[in-house]
Amino acid sequence: MSFLKEISPLVKNYFQSGKDGLSRRAAQITAEIQQGERRNYNEVLDLSSGDLHRGGIKPITFVRQVLAACLYPALLEDDSLPLDVKQRAESLLRECDGGSVGSYTESSGIPKIKHCLSQFITRRDGGVPCSPDNIFIMSGSKTALRIMLKLLIRSEDSCQTGVLIPVPTYPTFTLMLEEEEAAIIPYHLCEEQGWTLQMEELHRALQAGRKICNPVALYICNPGNPTGHLQSRKSIEEVIRFAAEERLFILADEVYQSCVYGDDTEFYSYKKVLSEMDSTISSTVELASFNTASKGFMGEKCPPVVGQIALDLMADPPKPGDPSFPTFSEEVQSINNTIRKNTGRIQEVFAELPGISCHPLKAGLFVFPCLHFPPKAIKWAKKRQMEPDMLYCLHLLEETGLHVRPGCKYGQRKDSHHIRLFVGTQENIMEDALQRLKTFHMRFMKEFS
Repeated sequence: MSFLKEISPLVKNYFQSGKDGLSRRAAQITAEIQQGERRNYNEVLDLSSGDLHRGGIKPITFVRQVLAACLYPALLEDDSLPLDVKQRAESLLRECDGGSVGSYTESSGIPKIKHCLSQFITRRDGGVPCSPDNIFIMSGSKTALRIMLKLLIRSEDSCQTGVLIPVPTYPTFTLMLEEEEAAIIPYHLCEEQGWTLQMEELHRALQAGRKICNPVALYICNPGNPTGHLQSRKSIEEVIRFAAEERLFILADEVYQSCVYGDDTEFYSYKKVLSEMDSTISSTVELASFNTASKGFMGEKCPPVVGQIALDLMADPPKPGDPSFPTFSEEVQSINNTIRKNTGRIQEVFAELPGISCHPLKAGLFVFPCLHFPPKAIKWAKKRQMEPDMLYCLHLLEETGLHVRPGCKYGQRKDSHHIRLFVGTQENIMEDALQRLKTFHMRFMKEFS
């Protein structure tokens, strides 16, 4: 099918009127296939979101066993459950009023689970103390971010409140800022140097922002979404000093901290680095950091009380010697190996394709390759009043059934174009997706070269 074929007005409207038209079109195509419409593919492959379980990654057995026993305590009498599963479930149920996950909890979370999380953070940061009083459990990191924005943004002030955000960044956060009527101050990550955060760019963005608003906060996403970059300790120290000098509140989104797989890379939390800096800085800089059970190896998305239990299991998993440890460690290692293999395979395929470049992946669950479109393709998109990478993703979906997201939804430098793919999926699904992408991309480049 020719790429110069006109898109129907109905399909075109999907992408001009809605913030997630690709998802709606993917769902529509799936429904059409189920109703018997014949296409040259049997199903839509969705690599557009960060959902491990949708990607075919199996839930962790220990996590689901404990959750099941907490939700249905009669299972505690079942001999098929390992002893440590029963003990953990019984311990958690004792912390719930009436021994039920249906009971109310303190607004900031169950005290025992907050204590467990504080120990987890202390271990993560090499012994730097963490107080349970500084932990607030919400129904997802987005909810926590929204609450922080409400606290920081002063809508009654004559001068609009501003927040510095990286470009690219995920669109949900940008939408939050718009809904809270905050001024968005973009600072561009340097793609040429592996999406690094450049201090001169932060200073430039802040100076530009102060001409139109009152900047109060700096949003950091580390590991990066969608870029998959990972900040060095030196970079984090520079950012903290910048925040101290400019009196900015740091919002450190660290939800992918357990997804670090690049060679010679290590995750450093903003809390750890801040606590180890000079007291004149560590005692004055304000920081809120975010983590979640829905990312990393668990991928669990749960309602509040069950979600708190999932956090407890994330923070205090089975240990060597526990009955569940062999299965747990094997499953976690399998997930990590799958992601490593997928990222390696992605790099191999991209290296073969003209018009695609991508930095080696270090962390996170997404790859964000740059697409170098021929001038004819740019003109083709401009004629249809659409961003080139959006039109690319639309045709990729229509022609091959592969659903990925365009870089224009995350912000990118002028005249640059990207797509975002999820890497947390089964290897056979990833291979299928890459072959679909390869076939489409080669045909696309030939058509427009």
